[in-house]
Amino acid sequence: MGMVSRLDVYQRRHRWLGLPIAVLYKFVDDLGGYLASLITYYGFLSLFPLLLVFSTVLGFLLPGNPQLQQQLIDSALSQFPIIGDQLTSSAQPLRGSGSGLVIGILVAVYGGLGLAVAIQNALNQVWAVPVSRRPDPIRARLRSLLLLVLFGIGVLLTTVLSALATAGQELGPWVRLGAIALSVVGNCALFVLAFRTLTASPLSIRDVLPGAVMAAIAWPVLQSVGTIYVDYQLRGSSQVYGLFGIVLGLLAWIYVEALVIVLAAEVNVVLVRRLWPRALLAPVKEDVDLTHADRRSYESYANAQQYREAETITVDFEPQRTKLEDDETRSS
Repeated sequence: MGMVSRLDVYQRRHRWLGLPIAVLYKFVDDLGGYLASLITYYGFLSLFPLLLVFSTVLGFLLPGNPQLQQQLIDSALSQFPIIGDQLTSSAQPLRGSGSGLVIGILVAVYGGLGLAVAIQNALNQVWAVPVSRRPDPIRARLRSLLLLVLFGIGVLLTTVLSALATAGQELGPWVRLGAIALSVVGNCALFVLAFRTLTASPLSIRDVLPGAVMAAIAWPVLQSVGTIYVDYQLRGSSQVYGLFGIVLGLLAWIYVEALVIVLAAEVNVVLVRRLWPRALLAPVKEDVDLTHADRRSYESYANAQQYREAETITVDFEPQRTKLEDDETRSS
């Protein structure tokens, strides 16, 4: 038995290794990198329109409290450490006539919905939801409004917890640690709601909790990494270089966040449907001993292409050839 075969047997028998490999294989099978790229594209395009809508709504809700308006805007921008400081002074509400204002808000919201639709598409792809059961473009955007509402709730929650963390410097380290812990718990709850709401398949809290915890922990870590990038890589750079650095850094940061979302969803699917262990050489060789998880995975990919409810998809696997049969075929 060769080294690769021994490693294959080992990872099939040990969950700590077989589970990550199964998540990685399913991520590759689902073209997770392309799904994350689509989320990144719409996330980058919708960032500033959503910021305009957010600042405009705050202008209506808090007309006599500009200090609280700015505090909420700063809290929202703190979620994007690479460009937060650059956009703080330019985040001005939409103004103009009533009809023009309504049209501007509607256009900005529609552009922002593209991000939520991209996340919906990624989650439905990861969960192998048949095309016939996915929402149509209109219902998909109505469902996406829930994501924008969740984003608003998250901003309010982050504002309160940020204030507690700041006060914790005076009240003591335990208050600050408690605020950070509550922030992670709040983010986890928001990810649970988002994963359940944006997936066109009934999921329980238990089904999406592992990935939600993973994403909630990764979010503040990536925020810290983005802050370090700005402090150490763009300090003292020229205006042109700094501009390109900010844009590329923002794209990279959103892409990594998108990867985290897709990988978190993959973790949920692999755990719920027990899609592990996978055959180690399945992605690169045809004549391998497929596991039950391999067969269930490939069957789900085919069933996801069901475009009509009346359509029936049947998946069969040819009997696997033994090594002796292969040797006889080559000799003949």
